[in-house]
Amino acid sequence: MVKFYQHSYSWNTVSYAFLTRYPNPFATHVLSVDTLDHRIDTGTGDLLITRLLRKTNSVPRWARGIMRGNDAYILEEVRVNPDAGTLVSKTRNITHTRLMKVEERQFLLADKDNSSHTLCRNETSIVSNIGYGLNSKIENFSLSRFTDNLAKSRKGMLYVLDLAQRKGLFRQRLKLEEQLSPS
Repeated sequence: MVKFYQHSYSWNTVSYAFLTRYPNPFATHVLSVDTLDHRIDTGTGDLLITRLLRKTNSVPRWARGIMRGNDAYILEEVRVNPDAGTLVSKTRNITHTRLMKVEERQFLLADKDNSSHTLCRNETSIVSNIGYGLNSKIENFSLSRFTDNLAKSRKGMLYVLDLAQRKGLFRQRLKLEEQLSPS
């Protein structure tokens, strides 16, 4: 599944919001986010971030015998190139992989024609090889749930974008007031 969309915010704001999107009221299923590594790629100057996310979701009745627990661990690898105005995130589940493998890529690209916009692309692959005639049932259910969660994810990003913009405007206003106030 591939989805395209656009944010009416600068790439700097969207990439900041992406990296700080949890917690937010639309992502209550995300229990924790831990940074495992962050470094600068000395060859390219890109920022590389590896994070571990712990998420939860209700397990459908038909899958309860297959899955143990409803928590899942997700590995997220992010590459940020501020000079090119790109952020690429790759996520994949590292638990429940016998049941299904979910891989997602998100691309946040600075709009070359409009610096106050960011172009976004989301690519998702959901594959089940469990067999027993359940593959398509698991894939279809997971795709439906993923689509629902994607809508919540967008709402969460908009919430964080609004928050980031308000904080930025607040900081700018404080700087202006400091400049204008007599010493």
